[in-house]
Amino acid sequence: MIQRTKVTVVGAGNVGATCADVLATREVCNEVVLLDIKDGFAEGKALDIWETSPVNSYDTRTVGSTNDYSKTAGSDVVVITSGLPRKPGMSRDDLIATNAGIVKSVTEQILPHSPEAIIVIVSNPLDVMTYQAWKTAGLPDHRVVGMAGVLDTARYRAFLAEALNVSPKDIQAVLMGGHGDTMVPLPRYTTVSGIPVTEMIDADALEAIVQRTKKGGGEIVQLLGTSAWYAPGAAAAQMVEAIVKDQKRIFPCCARLTGQYGLSDLYLGVPVKLGAKGVEDIIELELNDDEMALLHESAKAVKEVADVLDGMGV
Repeated sequence: MIQRTKVTVVGAGNVGATCADVLATREVCNEVVLLDIKDGFAEGKALDIWETSPVNSYDTRTVGSTNDYSKTAGSDVVVITSGLPRKPGMSRDDLIATNAGIVKSVTEQILPHSPEAIIVIVSNPLDVMTYQAWKTAGLPDHRVVGMAGVLDTARYRAFLAEALNVSPKDIQAVLMGGHGDTMVPLPRYTTVSGIPVTEMIDADALEAIVQRTKKGGGEIVQLLGTSAWYAPGAAAAQMVEAIVKDQKRIFPCCARLTGQYGLSDLYLGVPVKLGAKGVEDIIELELNDDEMALLHESAKAVKEVADVLDGMGV
């Protein structure tokens, strides 16, 4: 008997709906459930996506649900995009408390229906929300993972492709650390069809691209007045595909460290092997002193926010 696969995306906003659309169009699974708290919203988005199936020639069914978690039962992977964007006048602590409460509630309602699911977190602040989901779920480390590095490296690779006038398909890159200004792009591990990128672009131009990558999310907000959704949604879908199809892809993801890179009890962006079991391996690169210092600086910033969350007792 052929095993049917099912993915739930919680949060039918721009990122969640984009993720569901990519999963359906790429036929990653047999069924995608889109869930939201707003009445009729997920149902409408799911119906709109399903109506593209004859045009885009795919079979994946999309189903919408307004807060009815029973429809998510038996999901292999659950993507959580729920949460509020930071609004004018809202402090960082307010945002953390609000979104941590949302992620906690969603996690608690998902697991009784899909106890074997692997959870992928997209909600912000990303590193700390992944930590919150792990604390709430009580699952093994490898089954709770955050999406940040896939998006950040996509931006980095896109900017490099533009600067070098080459195909983004040929660019491979690694990026580590927290999702934000303290992220750590690694030009030493960046190649174009195996050629070190440092042989194809001068140091100043490369540094400018690194800085643009760090502020990639902010650039979109400045242009649109809201956060990005096409790239984050597609990045989350790529992670889901690696898990559902057991592809053993090497991606930078937000994973729980237990001594790797000299860091413990912390969710942080590192290269991992992503497959059917979730995070199947954390890859430890041979970082030089400068790279390691930057990673530990990023970890310190993430740990400070995690400590704030712990102090709230969410």
